[in-house]
Parts: sequence; C-alpha cells; structure tokens
Amino acid sequence: MIPYTFIYPKEVKNSTESDADKQLSIITSNVLTPNRNADALIALIKKHQPNVLVTLESDLWWEEQLNVLETDMPYSVKCPLDNLYGMHVFSRLPIAEQEICYLVEKDVPSIHTTIELRSGDKVRVHFLHPAPPSPTENTESAERDAELMIVARSVADSEQPVIVTGDLNDVAWSATTRLFHKISGLLDPRVGRGVFNTFHVDYPLVRWPLDHLFHSKHFTLQKIKRLPSIGSDHFPLLTQLSFTALRCNNQAAIKADTAEHKWSQEISEQQNVSKGDVPKPGETS
Repeated sequence: MIPYTFIYPKEVKNSTESDADKQLSIITSNVLTPNRNADALIALIKKHQPNVLVTLESDLWWEEQLNVLETDMPYSVKCPLDNLYGMHVFSRLPIAEQEICYLVEKDVPSIHTTIELRSGDKVRVHFLHPAPPSPTENTESAERDAELMIVARSVADSEQPVIVTGDLNDVAWSATTRLFHKISGLLDPRVGRGVFNTFHVDYPLVRWPLDHLFHSKHFTLQKIKRLPSIGSDHFPLLTQLSFTALRCNNQAAIKADTAEHKWSQEISEQQNVSKGDVPKPGETS
C-alpha cells in the first residue's frame, strides 16, 4: 500500500495544461441497481460537469432516469441489465466508435469506445465491470482476472491514447491489479496521492479502492476526487485529465518481467478466451 501514500513519488505528473479543449473529465459511478436515488447522481453531474459519465449496475430504470442528461450529454452507449452488470456511458464529447463486448462471461458486458476531445485528438476508452469472486457466482477470481488480462494485453503495445476505467472489483495493491498495471503499461494517477477508497459507503473503517482509472502516458492529472454518496454502496470517482502527449513522455509505467507476461497469458488461457478479442477503436490493421 506504500505507493498509495503521499510519501511515494507520483506516477502521473500534475497538469499545467490550461487549454480546456485538451481536458477530459470522467465520473465513474457504481449506482447499485436497487438504489433509487438517481437525483443525487444527476445533481453531481450538474455540479461537476464531467465530459463523460459511466454508470455500473444500471438497469432500465436507471437508464430512464438518466436520459435527462442527454440534453447536455448527447452521445451515449446503453447496456441496461437487471443482473447487476448493466452499464451506461453518457458523453458531452463525440463517441466516434463504440462496441459492447462480453469478453469472458456471456452476461457481463464491457464497453469500448473512441472519444474525440474538443482539440480533435481521439482517445480509446475501455469501461469495465468484471464479476467479483462470489460464493454464488464465481467461487474464484478467474473470470475477473481473465477479463483484466485480456484488456491489459490489448492496450500494451498501443501508441494511441488509452483510458481504462470502471469497478474492477479488486483493490489497487492486489496481485491481479498490479499485474494489470504492469502488463498494460498504463499509469495509475493514485500512486503518490492516496487510495481514494470507494467501497463500502456504510463502513467508514473498512473501505477499499474498487473503482479505478488507468491511463496512458499521453495524460497528466488535473484532479482526482472521491465524490459524495448517491445512496449506492460505492462512492463515485471523478478524474480530470489533460491531454499533454508531447510534454509527458518522461512518465514511466512500472514494467512486467518475463514471468509476469507468462502469468498473464496463462490467466487468459485458463478461461479459454481466445474469442475475447478487445476492440481497438480508432486503430487500423
């Protein structure tokens, strides 16, 4: 946990970018399906004015409530489900490409998009909510781990700006999340800044950082903040980035060694997920 304290060097530099056209702010919010306090989330969106909102556990009821956001956030990807894995994306910025995928489990979706900044720069964004270990669902974490590794390996060699965000159902310092961090080559803006625990709202003394945002070296950080409760068991997470591709190449991600690359491949293969190719929006073959 030491990297997630103020005594550790920051992995992502503070932003000095003042051009609003190069900024991208995202609110990640696991709304909790039976929660019916949509007004609280809508109020947060109006207050913080993010470019992008992604909701996890959102069903058709949540979709109907959040449709009011489309006046200001006219671009959307909607996947309402009543199995705790529904997902919605609302955006002020154009979504150039989009795809809903089921990478590992047939009822657990992920959303893959290209979002175009006002500057014209395009960012590949992956929204995830893999299933957690559970006595009634997945008795081990194999399915979750496989989805994380599939996405990590898919973005590892990309030269395109990349963001991966969502409820990963794992803490930042776990072996699996650290392996994702290394294999993907993405940066974690929490390193050197704090853990930003988002779960569980009702237990102040026992909270964990389950909601994450990782990004490529093309970005620096303006702000990361845990937002007030909306009645869910998760707090929303606000992350505001600046696209500073030409000035931040000296930001270095932690590296995976040969054994870790082999381990990540084995995790994927154990779930027999050769079919689980992650879309690479904005990239040509």
